[in-house]
Amino acid sequence: MQKKSISLKKAIVALAVFVFILAIGIGFYVYQRYLAPNVTDSQAYLYIPTGSDFEDLMKNLDDNKIVEDTATFRWLAERKDYPLNIKAGKYKLTEGMNNRTLINHLSIGLQEPVKLRFQNIRLKQNFAGLLAKQLEPDSLAFIELLNNDSLANAYGFNHENFFTMFIPNTYEFFWNTSTEQFVERMHKEYNTFWTEERKAKAKALNLTPIEVSNLAAIVKGEALHTDEMPKIAGLYLNRLKKGMLLQADPTVIFATQDFSIRRVLNVHLRTNSPYNTYIHKGLPPGPIMMPSIASIDAVLNPQTHDYIYMCAKDDFSGYHNFATTVAQHLINARKFQKALDERNIKR
Repeated sequence: MQKKSISLKKAIVALAVFVFILAIGIGFYVYQRYLAPNVTDSQAYLYIPTGSDFEDLMKNLDDNKIVEDTATFRWLAERKDYPLNIKAGKYKLTEGMNNRTLINHLSIGLQEPVKLRFQNIRLKQNFAGLLAKQLEPDSLAFIELLNNDSLANAYGFNHENFFTMFIPNTYEFFWNTSTEQFVERMHKEYNTFWTEERKAKAKALNLTPIEVSNLAAIVKGEALHTDEMPKIAGLYLNRLKKGMLLQADPTVIFATQDFSIRRVLNVHLRTNSPYNTYIHKGLPPGPIMMPSIASIDAVLNPQTHDYIYMCAKDDFSGYHNFATTVAQHLINARKFQKALDERNIKR
């Protein structure tokens, strides 16, 4: 009887040890798949392109060494039905993140927003290149968008002045934003920017918002300092009112497409282009660069004066000398030409 009791105790102890070991094994198994750190420090973000399937994602994780153990990731992903729920986007990675957290983020599409800031953009191709670095579509897709006349017409523009719809600022987008979604968002931002007050100021100047932006681009091209923009805007508005040629050097440089020019010469002034305001009266057909908010507001709130001539100061401060007469303007121009000669700036 005593032997049977000892044997039973041994059996119970053995069973308890077995259950304990089994529990540890199961716990470790679950821990490895659910809670163990698995994300490496190989990159800060996981990009899942539009149209990717689960195998594309697994290849991405493996090729870029994003997770230590792809097998445990796959195991848990399949049990959470994630392969049927792939969402494109840009996802922030944290070293040591476990499978459960990562898969939860991916399943609900918890993307990291892209802070897109643009300003001082000269050409459409520059803008397309900047966008392609921040968003999923490539630069060719954005160029096609910016040059799409029918799309521009749908928003009240043409391909020449479409650039004025994109108001420089900082915006948040998801990385996988399509070109169509991008332009629709920019149109909404444009309508928000052009308040009734701004529209009323444009109307008082006998200009449309597009014309204001075209002139603002010239002001932006001329002004090195924001505080001088209203004064420059006032000068060009004076010229427009008098029916004079704007004769803005930045439009000539744009017409030549040679942005290395530091000294505008007579040969440049003869460039045959609708953007050359030394030849064509009025505003050019589109902006010579993306106008800034400051330059747009400078046109809408110009300084009132009688100046119709200006020339860069000979101290190269970036400011200008202004004049009401040709005689005074020629004096200012000669000073600047002399300063250019002294610095051996020939073009």
